Amino acid sequence: MRKFPATAFVNTVTPAHARVHSQEPIKVAVLALPDVLALDFGIPLQILGRIAAGLYEVASCSAGGFPVAAAGGGFTVNPERGLDLLEEVHTVIIPGYSTCRAPLAGDVLAALQAAHKRGVRMVSICTGAFALAQAGILDGLPATTHWESTADLARLFPRISVDENVLFVDNGHVLTSAGVAAGIDLCLHLVRSDWGAAAGNRTAKATVAAPRREGTQSQFVEHRVPHGSASRSAEVARAMEWAVQNMHHPITAADIAQATAISGRTLARRFEAHGGITPMKWLALQRVERAKELLETTTAPVERIAAASGLGSGANFRQIFKKATSLSPTQYRNAFFAGDERGPLPIAGRVGA
Repeated sequence: MRKFPATAFVNTVTPAHARVHSQEPIKVAVLALPDVLALDFGIPLQILGRIAAGLYEVASCSAGGFPVAAAGGGFTVNPERGLDLLEEVHTVIIPGYSTCRAPLAGDVLAALQAAHKRGVRMVSICTGAFALAQAGILDGLPATTHWESTADLARLFPRISVDENVLFVDNGHVLTSAGVAAGIDLCLHLVRSDWGAAAGNRTAKATVAAPRREGTQSQFVEHRVPHGSASRSAEVARAMEWAVQNMHHPITAADIAQATAISGRTLARRFEAHGGITPMKWLALQRVERAKELLETTTAPVERIAAASGLGSGANFRQIFKKATSLSPTQYRNAFFAGDERGPLPIAGRVGA
């Protein structure tokens, strides 16, 4: 069983706009509750514990350290530790569990409440939000869960502002997400928030995840799989790839449609079905992400980064970037610069050009 070194608890996790991280990995506990949803349980173990290993130290736990039956799978998970693990970590993640409407055991509630009181970051995936709700951790906060369970969460816990139309909600030290794929989005969001855009992008690429989805995007995105959906997704992927490769130009949605031989209306419908967002809003997000990565990995002047990411003049870039991140480009670079300049990215109109 994994046991983290015995040290006094020090909470070093702060929001991205305030965090100047050290090289120490962030310690994470993944708490398995009765009838845990196996896929939800595996998401943080895979993304944070394996793909982002070195940035995080991840261990699983349960009440008493006992095996926990997985919902509907005919198998059990074998956590590494008991609830004492929550006393040693910076972040607790609670995956979904099918018995979420039943009362939690007193020792579990007490451990969650004590961790929250110490300032531990509390995170839920899917119906894991019900555990945070039972512990009173979500009182007075906006939160979400899987769309099938939002009505019950709101009914059982009226002090929570439940939003069924978002992928995840970040309240700083308390985060909740919708089901499955939204749990992946949330874990990638944690990496970006903790370690910056470059680390987040590397992790997303290794995860083979869909392009970044903001937490405010709707849960109701292409729930059905219509005939021809694979080819439609391929069309969107081609459009996204072309837009990213040409983001340093002042391109429009019509330009993207023409370059990928899709009509403008069809392109808009494909993007809405694929990611719940318009092509230009998606591109605006990608431009900010490109700017973040360049600020983290190069020492190029702001004006060149603005040009390479398609954000116009230096003044326009500063305004857009601060609105998106609450930081100026200089503040962001001071917080997240890796210290080992890797040179310009291999794109047309690159930073060093």
